[in-house]
Amino acid sequence: MTSAQFARRPLTTLLLAGSCLAAPVAITALLPTPAQAWRIVYDPSNYAQNVLTAARTLEQIDNQIRSLQNEAQMLINQAQNLASLPYSALQTLQQNVRKTQQLLAQASSLAFEVGQIDQAFQSEYGAVSLSATETQMVADARTRWENTVGGLQDALKVQAGVVGNIDSNRAEMAALVGESQGAEGALQATQAGNQLLALQSQQLSDLIAVIAANGRAEALSEAERATAAEQGRVQRERFLAPGTGYQPGNARMFNGN
Repeated sequence: MTSAQFARRPLTTLLLAGSCLAAPVAITALLPTPAQAWRIVYDPSNYAQNVLTAARTLEQIDNQIRSLQNEAQMLINQAQNLASLPYSALQTLQQNVRKTQQLLAQASSLAFEVGQIDQAFQSEYGAVSLSATETQMVADARTRWENTVGGLQDALKVQAGVVGNIDSNRAEMAALVGESQGAEGALQATQAGNQLLALQSQQLSDLIAVIAANGRAEALSEAERATAAEQGRVQRERFLAPGTGYQPGNARMFNGN
């Protein structure tokens, strides 16, 4: 290309050619520097501080986990302490008490009632009237004997009922002791202990019933003996009292001959 032809090219062509020549220089400037140009600085004190901070953080997390575990165990223990005893002997004990009460309520002739006892002693066990007829005396004596025999029979019934409660009480005692020993919490142990006390109370009521029935029978027997002695005294006075003496009468024998 001649100088005249080069001079005749437009200005834009010349600028484009110049930019192409300058591009390798710009691209070279944008390339990254070699790795050997970077310098890594290691700080031992900073590294140790970071390790210590991480260890403390891990320890705090471990303490928090242990605290949560302790709180969970505490809640479990509280739940166990508040758990009710799944066994109850109340129904059996109440049935035994009702049986004994029914036996006492079946007392024949003379019941365990203050008003009835006072009335009976005024009419049947009081002082024997000198004006009472022999027939009345015999009837009163028989009534007193029936009361004494009835009291002895009632005492035997109560004793038999109390003895019959021994087997059920023994079974309930074994069950309650087992529940007490296997209690999971304080509430269950307390409830088992309360039921054992209730069992002892029921046994004590049976013992009181036996003592009362035996005492009633003994009291009726003594009252009958004392009244019989008083009746004998009255009859003796009647026999020894002065009267008109022997009065002869007509006697018929051998078909009126």
